[in-house]
Amino acid sequence: MTSSPDSPGTLVLAGTPIGDVSDAPPRLSKELADADVIAAEDTRRLRRLTQALGVTPGGRVVSYFEGNESARTPELVEALAGGARVLLVTDAGMPSVSDPGYRLVAAAVERDIKVTAVPGPSAVLTALALSGLPVDRFCFEGFLPRKAGERMGRLREVAEERRTLVYFEAPHRLDDTLAAMAEAFGADRRAAVCRELTKTYEEVKRGPLGELAKWAAEGVRGEITVVVEGAPEKGAESLDASELVRRVQVREEAGERRKEAIAAVAAEAGLPKREVFDAVVAAKNAARGAPSGSKGLS
Repeated sequence: MTSSPDSPGTLVLAGTPIGDVSDAPPRLSKELADADVIAAEDTRRLRRLTQALGVTPGGRVVSYFEGNESARTPELVEALAGGARVLLVTDAGMPSVSDPGYRLVAAAVERDIKVTAVPGPSAVLTALALSGLPVDRFCFEGFLPRKAGERMGRLREVAEERRTLVYFEAPHRLDDTLAAMAEAFGADRRAAVCRELTKTYEEVKRGPLGELAKWAAEGVRGEITVVVEGAPEKGAESLDASELVRRVQVREEAGERRKEAIAAVAAEAGLPKREVFDAVVAAKNAARGAPSGSKGLS
């Protein structure tokens, strides 16, 4: 044991395997054996992990999950302040990345308590590497909201993001999420659905969002990470009339007035506002069945 009442302890964030237990970093076994306190998202999964690694936890094991994170954080901080070495592990991957941990890290930093990590497997980086999409710049968006309206709003916020996007999603919501992405980003935007990474039935399904949404409608199982190509570089040569209209509609639905939406899309595309306006008018008239030369918009 490493606890000492004379100096603050150390918070250790430990990455755990996302599938194959043999991916566990060598330091993980030592930390599990040496920690004064092990805070685990699921104590049953921790038990299975330690058994697979052939290690006996050396300290007290406590649960630390979304439901008790706020209440248990002060208790763990006090243990750290008293000199304890606290090891934080989640079900898979790195703590605080869409998992419990952020509150504890922030509280420890505020008390000037040392925070370190045992690097381990990451579903985010693994999916990026396997996706076949650009990985030089990316942003992690975590889980999208469950409600359709909130989910679409979040997607529209990043519809013009140039960096590659990474999401986590539950299998039973995947088809709805991919359909929403196809609507917000365009059905032709490239993406990759990474399923059961590092496990026996690992699968990476690549293709346009529209095709992936149809594929997912048949049902998908397992742990899911979705990687989506960033928005294409703005330019008149890459945007046809239907895409200009779609972008105006996205902005209008987000609350912009049509005039401002047309101006913004024109600026993004490097086009005269009149060209975007004419595309919107033509689409509106086509929807009504009116001649394309009709004037004005309602």
